[in-house]
Amino acid sequence: MLYFSKTKIIIIYSTIIFLSFFALNNIFFSNNSFKLLKKINLGLDLQGGSYLLLEVDTDPIIEKKLQNKILSLRKILKEKNINYKSLSLKNNKITIKIPEEKITILEKLLLDKENSINTFYTKFNDYELDYSINENIFNLSFSKYGLIEINDSALNQSIEIVRRRVDETGTKEPTILKRGVNRILIELPGLKEPSRIKKLLGKTANLTFKFASENDSVEFGVEKLFFEKNDQSLIVNKRVVISGENLIDAKPSVDNQSNETIVLFSLDRPGAIRFGKATQQNVNKKLAIILDNKVISAPVVREPILGGNGQISGNFTFQEATDLALLLRSGALPAPLNIIEERTVGPDLGEDSIKAGTFSLIIGFVLVIFFMFFKYRFFGLISDISLVVNLFLLVGVLTLLEATLTLPGIAGIILTVGMAVDANVLIFERIKEEMKTEKSYLHAFDRGYKKAQSAVLDANITTLISAIILFFLGSGPVKGFAVTLGIGILTTLFSAYFFARHLTSLYIMNNKDKVIKI
Repeated sequence: MLYFSKTKIIIIYSTIIFLSFFALNNIFFSNNSFKLLKKINLGLDLQGGSYLLLEVDTDPIIEKKLQNKILSLRKILKEKNINYKSLSLKNNKITIKIPEEKITILEKLLLDKENSINTFYTKFNDYELDYSINENIFNLSFSKYGLIEINDSALNQSIEIVRRRVDETGTKEPTILKRGVNRILIELPGLKEPSRIKKLLGKTANLTFKFASENDSVEFGVEKLFFEKNDQSLIVNKRVVISGENLIDAKPSVDNQSNETIVLFSLDRPGAIRFGKATQQNVNKKLAIILDNKVISAPVVREPILGGNGQISGNFTFQEATDLALLLRSGALPAPLNIIEERTVGPDLGEDSIKAGTFSLIIGFVLVIFFMFFKYRFFGLISDISLVVNLFLLVGVLTLLEATLTLPGIAGIILTVGMAVDANVLIFERIKEEMKTEKSYLHAFDRGYKKAQSAVLDANITTLISAIILFFLGSGPVKGFAVTLGIGILTTLFSAYFFARHLTSLYIMNNKDKVIKI
């Protein structure tokens, strides 16, 4: 084990130099703008930033789904010749008044596992809707499992869209996690003023295009909406021409003729065909562009728009146009998000954490170096050099991966120092045992490394498994600890069994005729 080929030596030292370059980059080139020079990102607890806790408001989804159920119910009641006196929705409950003799028919219909209204969940062995009967009044509402499905679906979709919106703002290493059944945790390291993010996340971004009504009165099939930037109102048809679901791209631009900031958009093929037909049939009519039930603008259609490309104008600043394009690209949220908790961690607190963590690391590191030197003399010095290299390798890998370093991550580095020393102590103690029976120092060191290998590997592999489990099952700070610990174990094995062993072999080869003590 003490023989090293030239190829192996080149690989060992090339790896050390390569990763040390990235590690040193954090010190000497911390403010560089050269993209190839990567650096470790600091977490919220170290560099400060913003913390937001959002709650998904599923009430609008529940109401919308129940309204769709009413439409389906009307159709089925008509098909089954079931007369009803009233069919209404109030407080997330559908109420149907039907003749008593028809109640059994409706009940059987709702309990049929193949029915189109009340979905049967095989995994829960239950239905989407619960019902109750009071005389000739039938009450329908979502069951416990129906609400679970709605919450899960809304939460998963919201997290995906929130991630898209946050990523497009250029925020580095954001943390976006589920919290409970209907909450989303967002950590934005380095972001001191989260007002723009809050504004972006506060909009559902439900985009629709509707034609303005020719009548000034609100009647069946039309609705009154207000403009986003003033108190003016517009009567529009409820019929949606196209929605944000048909959008495939949106970007800010400047109109060459009016020099006004606009948002250019492109539609998918079905949307382009539908939009083309609608504008062809409604030339010289106002087309309202509506975002979250607020009219952005209502331009007059001068000619058919057949290419699937259009523009949205509304006296935007360039930042407003950029944000609107971002919202449209990322898609509409399935439900509104309410901010229920907001915190800003100042840079001073993060700086104190860095100082405390660094001080702990230095103290532990210095004590370990002195202990190893006094315990094992020259071989302790080799162990100390290996320890320094190990830290460079660990920081280098973290930098190369552009990982986020948190306060628990620093704790993981400190633990790595302890584990690295443990590996060297096991090896040296085993070599001591072999030197009692072996006359040749070369054989003693070789057998010592071989026999200590299983103990070192067992200790490190079991810890690595724990780190992997923590990474996949943990979240936030726990993941940061798991990452540094896992990488630290791998760099420890490399530095102990490749770098330190090579230094040891060089010393033994050059001093094999002298008395060697350990």
